[in-house]
Amino acid sequence: MGAEAQHTAVRQVVTAPDAPKAMGAYSPAIKAGNLLFVSGQIPVDPSTGNLVGGDISAQADRVMQNLAALLRAAGVGFDHVVRTTVFLADMNDFAAMNEVYSRYIVDPPPARATVQVARLPRDVKIEVDAIAVLP
Repeated sequence: MGAEAQHTAVRQVVTAPDAPKAMGAYSPAIKAGNLLFVSGQIPVDPSTGNLVGGDISAQADRVMQNLAALLRAAGVGFDHVVRTTVFLADMNDFAAMNEVYSRYIVDPPPARATVQVARLPRDVKIEVDAIAVLP
């Protein structure tokens, strides 16, 4: 078996029709063993490919919907998420982001890091990635 075939067996790509397609050299999500690694999601409406405008709440809601779609495609939900990273363009948006985020996350909440970054893809206000444990 060649190296490429071995990598394919170890890593499986997860996509979802109701989540944005990858816009670069990455997979929307990867299953590896009993873990699911969901790439950073930005507020792209998967039906149009366009960014969701508006304030941080509107953008955070779309991001969390995109994460949910990829989790569903892997057969899990937010109750399987063990780690997230939230990237914000402005830390002043933390409270509003956290209010939306909290509507999706279940108890006990996953471990999380939230950081302000200099810039995000397509100049969005938020990006979130996740790691989930698969059954």
